[in-house]
Amino acid sequence: MLHYPEERLALFIDGANLFAAARALNFDIDYKRLLNFCGKKGRLIRAFYYTALVEDQEYSPIRPLVDWLDYNGYTMVTKPTKEYTDASGRRKIKGNMDIELAIDVMEMAQHLDHIMLFSGDGDFRRLVEAVQRKGVRVSVISTVRSTPPMIADELRRQADNFIELMDLAPDIARAHAPRPAVDAIQHLDTTPLE
Repeated sequence: MLHYPEERLALFIDGANLFAAARALNFDIDYKRLLNFCGKKGRLIRAFYYTALVEDQEYSPIRPLVDWLDYNGYTMVTKPTKEYTDASGRRKIKGNMDIELAIDVMEMAQHLDHIMLFSGDGDFRRLVEAVQRKGVRVSVISTVRSTPPMIADELRRQADNFIELMDLAPDIARAHAPRPAVDAIQHLDTTPLE
């Protein structure tokens, strides 16, 4: 990874894409560790996280993460998902955040030296090319180690640096608490209450 300590750096995280890539590699991201790790690579100006939210659900499994990120150094960019019926009559939910991410990258580019894009979406190739013309270096973080690879070849070729997500796992993976041993569970008193 090529980083300079004086660089003005920003993270742009395509939440759904990063989640899918980490899941394909069988680890969970520790977002506090991710922020600390990237903060050591330059002058971290901003860390954006993009995700769509299902509005009408009583409980959204992503809501606790969104709230935690919002209070812990990330700039959250969210929008409600849209529901539609496809040509074969199946109900689908859509929540694409590409345009929001692209606009923020273009607006921030003049204040940055280096962008770290956490996505493998090939739609971002032209965006990367555009900010490179403004003199901004772009590192793309995704994976080729999943089956199929999570990064579009054209995005990987356009980036100044491609960083394999699995190589970052030792620095950004969430450490899971050890599960209780089976013997400990068997020793629990299961006598019914009277």
